Amino acid sequence: MMRPASTDLAAMFRRLIASTGPISVAHYMAEANARYYNSADPLGAGGDFITAPEISQMFGELIGLWLADMWINAGRVEPVHYVELGPGRGTLARDAIRAATRYGLEARVHFVETSVTLKDIQLATVPGAIWHKDLSTIPAESPILLVANEFLDALPMRQLVMTEQGWRERLVGLEGEGPDARFTFVVGRQPMDSAVPENRRQAEPGTIIETSPAAATVMYEVAGRLAGQGGAALFIDYGHEAPRTGSTLQAVRAHRKVDPFSTPGQADLTTHVDFDAMASIAQSRGARWIGTTTQGNWLRGLGIEARADALSEFAPDHAEAIHSAKDRLIGDGQMGALFKVMGLAGKNWPGGVGF
Repeated sequence: MMRPASTDLAAMFRRLIASTGPISVAHYMAEANARYYNSADPLGAGGDFITAPEISQMFGELIGLWLADMWINAGRVEPVHYVELGPGRGTLARDAIRAATRYGLEARVHFVETSVTLKDIQLATVPGAIWHKDLSTIPAESPILLVANEFLDALPMRQLVMTEQGWRERLVGLEGEGPDARFTFVVGRQPMDSAVPENRRQAEPGTIIETSPAAATVMYEVAGRLAGQGGAALFIDYGHEAPRTGSTLQAVRAHRKVDPFSTPGQADLTTHVDFDAMASIAQSRGARWIGTTTQGNWLRGLGIEARADALSEFAPDHAEAIHSAKDRLIGDGQMGALFKVMGLAGKNWPGGVGF
């Protein structure tokens, strides 16, 4: 897969920093990822990374069954909207909808996507899906069944670092001059203590914490809709269940980790999701937090092992590949422990399986 050269974006960053000073990590990440996701399809063996829906149909199917179970236990209310944030190629939605339909769930499909390249692929995979640039145009009536798989991790994140003078923002500056100047982390001058939660302000110099106003905004909107419209939501991403310190910024290109500063716009920039903070935001808006657990535990709770056995019996020639995919999704040394699943629901909706 060929991508446009990132030199223009790197040059733009250098000119901007040289003219106005260092920029925030969030600014760097937002611009780089916007260029990245609009340049080509990043998924698959020929891209930069593979997500769980591309590994096995079992992943999307079990999500569809979870949503159908929630909907049935809530009274089969209609109409209902299936909403997916950052749906990739539409693979997860296709598999989830196919599984849910078997139980009578006929949802209107809505995709929230900013990449024109991926939009074309999504609409070919799930014909009839309605495309939105953000959540604001999702219907404000009727329950929503929302899925966000590997979505929050790519949203812009800011880093704050504790110094001898107090909390400051960690910025992206330049080392050297001219077109060969290298990007590097620098410490801002503006006091940022007020941006740090009060219970985390006491820390050793050098301590780094990450916050994502963009992810918080998305969670605030989704939770408000669940509280007002009813429904359920699944957020699946790599991250941590309890607050942590340290930088988690990373870049992936051609299935390998690379320097986040090496090729802006040509690599996928991500950070770990703070699920503890996301749960607190959701609850502050009146949504019900069902729980957060590891992807491995959640998929086991939904019966992925039995599903893999059934698929293997149906297609014995593919049994080895089916079980290999299952192990990749639930293995502690692979995606099973690193990835977390958080469930949310409307006030009068039931609790969900797997939590």
